[in-house]
Amino acid sequence: MALPQGLNLAMMSNRWASFLDPVLKNPITSGVYVSVSLVTGANVINHKLGRTPQGWILTDIQGAQTVYRSAAFNDLTLTLTASGSVTISLYVF
Repeated sequence: MALPQGLNLAMMSNRWASFLDPVLKNPITSGVYVSVSLVTGANVINHKLGRTPQGWILTDIQGAQTVYRSAAFNDLTLTLTASGSVTISLYVF
């Protein structure tokens, strides 16, 4: 989809906002990248997001371990449980 062009400044900002606002308001576009070493069992990670996360994406795992969220989301931390010691990278949004 192309942004409309050839409009005066006021019309351009209104039309462009209608295209860009939904993208900018999507929680996944305002996430944080976290790299952390986990130990076997529950690990509490300060996600530094400044709000309650909507989700997280595991972007890299340096070992053959299982990692899953084991507590409800809150505005300060993310609790992940690992089946063994492993270093991971994740995107929290």
